[in-house]
Amino acid sequence: MTTKTTINEQPEPLLELVDLEVAFKSSTGMVPAVRKANLTIYPGQSIAIVGESGSGKSTTAHAVIGLLPGTGRVTGGKILFKGEDIAGYTEKQMVRLRGDQIGLVPQDPMSNLNPVYRIGKQVEESLIANNIAKGSDVHKVAIETLEHAGLDDAARRSKQYPHEFSGGMRQRALIAMGLAAKPDLLIADEPTSALDVTVQRRILDHLQNLTAEMGTAVMFITHDLGLAAERAEHLVVMHRGRIVESGPSLQILRDPQHPYTQRLVKAAPSLASARIQSAHAKGIDNSEDKLMGLGDQKSDKEVIRVENLTKIFDIRGAKGADKQFKAVDNVSFTLRRGTTLALVGESGSGKSTVANIVLNLIDPTEGKVYYEGTDLSTLDKAALFAMRRKLQVVFQNPYGSLDPTFTVFRCIEEPLRIHKTGGDKKARENWVAELLDLVSLPRSAMRRYPDELSGGQRQRVAIARALALKPEVVVLDEAVSALDVLVQDQILHLLNDLQAKMNLSYLFITHDLAVVRENADDIVVMEHGKVVEQGPADDIFDNPQQAYTRELIEAVPGGSVLAGRSGYHDA
Repeated sequence: MTTKTTINEQPEPLLELVDLEVAFKSSTGMVPAVRKANLTIYPGQSIAIVGESGSGKSTTAHAVIGLLPGTGRVTGGKILFKGEDIAGYTEKQMVRLRGDQIGLVPQDPMSNLNPVYRIGKQVEESLIANNIAKGSDVHKVAIETLEHAGLDDAARRSKQYPHEFSGGMRQRALIAMGLAAKPDLLIADEPTSALDVTVQRRILDHLQNLTAEMGTAVMFITHDLGLAAERAEHLVVMHRGRIVESGPSLQILRDPQHPYTQRLVKAAPSLASARIQSAHAKGIDNSEDKLMGLGDQKSDKEVIRVENLTKIFDIRGAKGADKQFKAVDNVSFTLRRGTTLALVGESGSGKSTVANIVLNLIDPTEGKVYYEGTDLSTLDKAALFAMRRKLQVVFQNPYGSLDPTFTVFRCIEEPLRIHKTGGDKKARENWVAELLDLVSLPRSAMRRYPDELSGGQRQRVAIARALALKPEVVVLDEAVSALDVLVQDQILHLLNDLQAKMNLSYLFITHDLAVVRENADDIVVMEHGKVVEQGPADDIFDNPQQAYTRELIEAVPGGSVLAGRSGYHDA
């Protein structure tokens, strides 16, 4: 197939979806997932499809490349690629299209790389499958492909396994494989959703440069509206299987027409962060935009004080200087009562290790943690057990932290049983019902199981469980990073309301500076185990002192779009 041009040399569409319908077969019949979707992509254009989980965006992309999971089927409409309808293509015909004409960078690199094959071998397989290289040239071309994707020391790295790569390196390997055949269209399905913002920015910058160099059209799939608008010229918003709005990125961000798009724009933390920054720069009081707009109620009384924390881990099998790894290096900070302190940094910065020491889940090598002036290391077993009632935690993955064999009632009630508190069965049941009210879940959810709930509902259950013992401090370890932006926005507002009602203090562990901008009173920035900067949130954002802090802030997506630089090719 070849792309034609019209008389005035304007290219014809590379991809057109015409009334596309996709459904999945179930025991009760066909369940529609995409309804009458229409969109157009021209050669070299970048387009982003945005929406929540279940909106149909990934299903649309998988229909284009013929990789619908399970019982998924195209049930109506057309998929025109270079003018030819590929909706009815056989698997053999689709295989010929994949790679050199339509490439894919999937969402989860660990699930899409074979853990028992070296990275180089997997790149070589993709080169052979797409007839890019053969025989003795394959290994050389594989190394060149990895170098092109931005991997340093590619010859050595090609001999390593996926588990020896960081998340960003694994994603680069997948980008290398997706672009190896120089496809006309690249589908990037949530390509950086699991990465830190700084790594995400570097990956997307590199992807942008590569695709521009090759003239490749890009279809981004993402739930992050700020990222989508910054990286794509054109936005397509999907909701419940339908395209509800479509247009130039800047136009949609500045003047969203559909109520759902308006909610997305308002809820996206990256865009809210950019709005706050812009308002501060102009001297405007926009405290309504900040979730934690409760300055007059904040206390200066310390609830937790961390002094000179250091944690050294022994590396199994290593020798000499490599045998020890200093994960936390002389860290000190104070959490004030009724406030939110955000501990931020990239993966590997040591922030979660600090949180685990504060929670008394691991012991420090050096340093102290004080709770209202009491050194936690001096407490005996009984006193430490009692202390845990005051100090609770909400983890990143609610499904992993809730027992799937327990009902929601039992998940929330379990801490009451363990600490032998909450009164008799009836009293405990009433308290669990009140907790469900607090986290805005129906009381009927009590008898359901975690796998019957959405991700946002499960996180609400995890919050209710953390509040069951009426704690004074809650550690939130990446507690909203796995959620869609609308659900994330709801949970952040819920945490804000609960803080005001119960005078809670939050230690917020996150890599997402956009979330921090909305809800933190104080910020501690960590890099390589050390605190590089700390202070009030407004001071850190308005006048960051360290280059690393500035890099974290600048990496928040969406700011450049609202500043007026509209679109992927201006980034």
